[in-house]
Amino acid sequence: MSSSTAELNPEDGGHPPQNTAVAIEQSQQAIHPPVQSGSAKIAAWASPNADDTEPYGICAKILIVLSYIITIITFPISVFMCIKIVQQYERAVIFRLGQLKKGGAKGPGLFFIIPCIDEYRKIDLRVVSFQVPPQEILSKDSVTVEVDAVVYFRVCNATISIVNIENSTGSTKLLAQTTLRNVLGTKTLSEMLSEREHISHQMQEVLDEATEHWGVKVERVEVKDVRLPREMQRAMAAEAEATREAKAKVIAAQGEQQASRALREAALTISETPTALQLRYLQTLSAISAEHNSTIIFPFPVDIMSAFMQNGGRTFATQTPQQQEVPLLSEGRHTVPINYE
Repeated sequence: MSSSTAELNPEDGGHPPQNTAVAIEQSQQAIHPPVQSGSAKIAAWASPNADDTEPYGICAKILIVLSYIITIITFPISVFMCIKIVQQYERAVIFRLGQLKKGGAKGPGLFFIIPCIDEYRKIDLRVVSFQVPPQEILSKDSVTVEVDAVVYFRVCNATISIVNIENSTGSTKLLAQTTLRNVLGTKTLSEMLSEREHISHQMQEVLDEATEHWGVKVERVEVKDVRLPREMQRAMAAEAEATREAKAKVIAAQGEQQASRALREAALTISETPTALQLRYLQTLSAISAEHNSTIIFPFPVDIMSAFMQNGGRTFATQTPQQQEVPLLSEGRHTVPINYE
């Protein structure tokens, strides 16, 4: 055991003192420093507050000094090669001798480079939209559908999008296709048709989490169209038509039921007030005369017909079967009798 390590005190239960534990922890951190991810290292390197002293070797420093000398010697001409312009919607990532230059992406406006040792790449920060090609997807209920979508994204970190991935736009497009298949593969057909907004939000979360390490921000995802097979379309149309017919029959039956109830109430009202029947009789005659018909039928009043039927019934009962003849049809002046023998 080294002399720097304190001896264990039996009175303390065999545990090292607090100062010794802190010293051991510091020594372990010095031997095994915390590991940072690639994106964290790049973000720290590209921070505007980062130190400008880069770990160049002797040869690299000599080349840098020579480049400065050549730039000063050819001053009037070298200005056009050293000063570059970046638009408001662009950022420039500078590499010096192949290494990422500290200080982050430059722009917008003017920035300065050294010819022969510096090179830069411009990145567009505007929102880019692309259409996901139609994908054949097997839904959860075993229905094959064809779905396409639209994705809106932008580069939020120019440095990471250059260093971490070769083609951020192409990779985002391919990832959107696979994400569309994976998300919709867990949905049924009815959920695809009725929960488009929820599906779009779920796709956006998955894409945004995956493209965060590429310096890309997915702004929005929209499911554009869900195409069904022709057989499924015909089946759904037949089902919808049958549902509409069933609803129409139910509504018609309810209407007839309500009409029968209204007729029953009207019949009860008329039976309680005989005058109402006479008023109804006059209303019917008025309606018939308003239609300009050439033939008008005037039925006997109910009270006269009831008295006539009572008297006729008695006379008919006293007659013999030969005398019981009832006229059925009149043609001109001739009457055709009906004999009940």
